[in-house]
This record gives sequence, C-alpha cells and structure tokens, in this order.
Amino acid sequence: MGYLRAVFNVAIHLKEWHGDNPFAAVKALRMSQTELSYLTQEQIDDLFTALHESRSRHVVLMAELCLYTGARWGEAQSLHAEYVRNNTVTYVDTRNERKRTMPVDSEFYLKLKAHGPRIGRIFPTDAYMAFTQALNRTTIVLPKGQRTHVLRHTFASHFIMNGGDLLTLQRILGHQTIQMTMRYAHLSPEHLLEAVKFGPRRGVDTTLTPGTNEGDETGEK
Repeated sequence: MGYLRAVFNVAIHLKEWHGDNPFAAVKALRMSQTELSYLTQEQIDDLFTALHESRSRHVVLMAELCLYTGARWGEAQSLHAEYVRNNTVTYVDTRNERKRTMPVDSEFYLKLKAHGPRIGRIFPTDAYMAFTQALNRTTIVLPKGQRTHVLRHTFASHFIMNGGDLLTLQRILGHQTIQMTMRYAHLSPEHLLEAVKFGPRRGVDTTLTPGTNEGDETGEK
C-alpha cells in the first residue's frame, strides 16, 4: 500500500496523473506482531545432535553459519567462497540487496574455507529438507514459518540477552529500520529499567501513615 501510494504521488508530481491519489485515504491495516521464537542452549544442543545424524554433508555447517552470523537460510545457501576471507563472511545476495560483512572466529572460518570449492557456492545443494527432518527428530516446537529462520532469531535473541546493543544488531541483521530490530528489545537485561530508576515512585514514600484512610489525604474521617 505504501509503495502504491508513493507511485501515485510521483505520477502526480510529474503531471502524469490528473486527480487525487486514490490511496491517500486508505488506512493501513493493523497486523499483530508474530511472536519470535528462539532456541535455548539445551535446544541448540539437541538440534545439532540431530543435524549430525543427517546424511547431508552441508546441513550442519549451514545451520552453524546462520546461528553464528544471524544469516537467513537463503543467504547461507548462496554464499560464495570468494566472500569468505580474512576471517569474515560477506553476504551479497540479501533480501534488501545490501551487502553486509560479519566476522567469524578462526576455527569456523577454516571450516568454511575447507568445505567448498575455492570459487563459487560453498553449498552447491540446498539442505533445507535435511534440516527439517533433523528438527522433526527433536522435541522442539516452533510457530509456523519459523523453521530455519529460528536460527536467525536465536542469534539475535542471545545477542541481546548477553548485553549486545540494538544498533549493532540492526547492522548485523541488515534491517533497514530500527523498528524491525526493536522486536528483540524486551530480551535485554536492562530493558525499561529506567522506568524503575526514574519513575515517580523513586524517592517517594507512598505508604500510609497510622491513622489515615486509603484515598483520604487529610486522614480525617
């Protein structure tokens, strides 16, 4: 709706559309936010135990890549060996078409370099089905549509719970607006603590003194 409204605004500005913007009076639909699930450390261990039992030689490393860097499954699938260098991973085939680079530890970096060819895709075939089958062998229950995406949510959630800041997370995940990243704000250990620290209750004694009635400021009966 926003894009269509913008198209007509441009057309009106260029005098290619004569009349009012037909989308100007249309109100945006309010949609409830989908709860973002993430894996606990115990669930992560259970998942990777199941992944190691898979016949796919790619699924474990792809899942690790998503979990360690916050990548989408499709970004991991399309990663080329040329973009794994100097202990960093660069994603170029992203949803918003913006490149982003993530550092990785040296051990995982060497695993990536050794896994695929020197040029081209590191993972020539998709391992989505192998991931699905491994997930089904665990007791993990996820909301609809968050199967492989739970790895990205898990990275972001643990990043914030461990003290990471939202602006850095926004750059890591490649969100165009901070509003998308704010979905993880409630996981911060310091989330809204200012309400306790700076709110009106601070330094105010709200206990009743003997002989007063609740709601009676004078204490008279």
